[in-house]
Amino acid sequence: MDVIEGLKLKYPRARAWAFGDNPAMANELADLVVKGIKTASCCSLASFNADDAAPGPGSYHIILNGQGAPVCVIRMLSLRLVRFSEVTEAFARKEGEGDLSLAYWREEHKAFFTRERVYAEDMELVAEEFAVVEVV
Repeated sequence: MDVIEGLKLKYPRARAWAFGDNPAMANELADLVVKGIKTASCCSLASFNADDAAPGPGSYHIILNGQGAPVCVIRMLSLRLVRFSEVTEAFARKEGEGDLSLAYWREEHKAFFTRERVYAEDMELVAEEFAVVEVV
């Protein structure tokens, strides 16, 4: 049995996935999660709705690095809708990226959502907050 299978036995219905849209970003963000710096994330409402197994509060998730190896398990604490233009400095800090500023968050997330072809200043996001329950 591999590590992911073992974690799925321990956390039934847990999904395994990586943050970001490339291996380098997945490594960087997974490291921030393991260190306890990144305790939040977001996705477009459109991608959330397109995901048949979208997360809900209390759900467990196996976080993978850029090579597809598990690094930790998180538990989703909350989800809420927020417009891109209404993301706060506090939420940007919880995302744990760059210099933790809202300006950095806006720049990087605008680039990310532009690559996904969904960016709009008034787009709806699903803002997720989570806690690490196990480091692998």
